[in-house]
Amino acid sequence: MSGDGTTAEDDPLQTAVWRLRSRACWVDAAALLTPATPQAALQRASLLVERCLYTEAGWEDAEDALRTAEALAHTDDERGAAACERGYLAYAATLFQVRDRADEARAALGRAAALIAPGALGRPLLDFRRGLIAENLTRSPQAARAAYRRAHAGATAHADPLLLSATWRHLAGLALREGELTEARHGFAESLRIREELGYMVGTAPALVSLADTETEPEAGRLREEARRLFRLLGGVPTWLAHRLAPPEEDAATA
Repeated sequence: MSGDGTTAEDDPLQTAVWRLRSRACWVDAAALLTPATPQAALQRASLLVERCLYTEAGWEDAEDALRTAEALAHTDDERGAAACERGYLAYAATLFQVRDRADEARAALGRAAALIAPGALGRPLLDFRRGLIAENLTRSPQAARAAYRRAHAGATAHADPLLLSATWRHLAGLALREGELTEARHGFAESLRIREELGYMVGTAPALVSLADTETEPEAGRLREEARRLFRLLGGVPTWLAHRLAPPEEDAATA
């Protein structure tokens, strides 16, 4: 996740970008932005990096956009934000086994931490991404939980609902692994509620599937069927959800 969704006060351009982004149209959203300023270049890069996370494709486009953002960054906050995106892209490439860039991901997020002040607007997103690395690359759930909690507090303080939906989801995932079913169900339900309220369609199917993992039938089946509907509607995005949404008869046939 990156960014904070949209509000009624957003300008028409940002509203259009958000609507396209939320419907998995990252390339179209990026095309609306002219990378003539550090802010526009960074936003364009973040859209194309997010596309990689959801589609496992578009790596070169994201790299090109990120290099432009890095070249235009002049302040510590701008350089830190670009480094944060660099780390996130390297994390994604490692996670999906495109190329092992784990060291690059850690170094880039470490550089971002040195540039982005603890109370700055971009700090919660950085904390969240450091949590992702701790959870999925370093395999340290304790460090991940601490980072997610910092990100959760920061997202609350800065009123960043989209990031808050991500911290709820990942804290709930850790709780589920530890057998804390009630805590996990609450966190997944909060994540789903926020994403539905924001209209973040591309992130709603994963939230539905996660919540289904904490429910019993028939509610679990209802949630998964709704996730399948959204998954098909968005053309099979996110790609990594496909195996979780295989129809029951297909599961039985390949068991």
